[in-house]
Amino acid sequence: MIITGTLEIDEAEIEERYTRASGPGGQHVNKTESAVQLRFDVASSKALNAGVKARLVRLAASRMTKTGVLVIRAEGTRSQERNRIEARDRLKAMILEALTPPKPRKKSRPSLASKRKQKEAKSQKSQTKSLRKRPSSDRD
Repeated sequence: MIITGTLEIDEAEIEERYTRASGPGGQHVNKTESAVQLRFDVASSKALNAGVKARLVRLAASRMTKTGVLVIRAEGTRSQERNRIEARDRLKAMILEALTPPKPRKKSRPSLASKRKQKEAKSQKSQTKSLRKRPSSDRD
């Protein structure tokens, strides 16, 4: 399975199982095994490096088993072949997303002008609230 020009996953690493699909389809659903369960062992894959594997595990979340196998189930169409293509497309999309490393966060500081502006707004708000108070009665 070709992911990018430089990355290719061996077909032996991808396992497909066919099961009966749930949902609409009438008698056709009850008779045929059109749902596809695609299993890809991320932990033992030779094509992916450690960083990509870690990001893929994070992306997959609940679709990962404890042993490091990614399980994708496709049962949207009545055709087994279309479900198979859909499952493979989803796997490819997940791997492509895992290939791009996250951008490092850059520390930022508020500018001097924005700090000044915040303080002015705060003092303005304080003055507005103090004017709402009842005047104090100065009795001698």
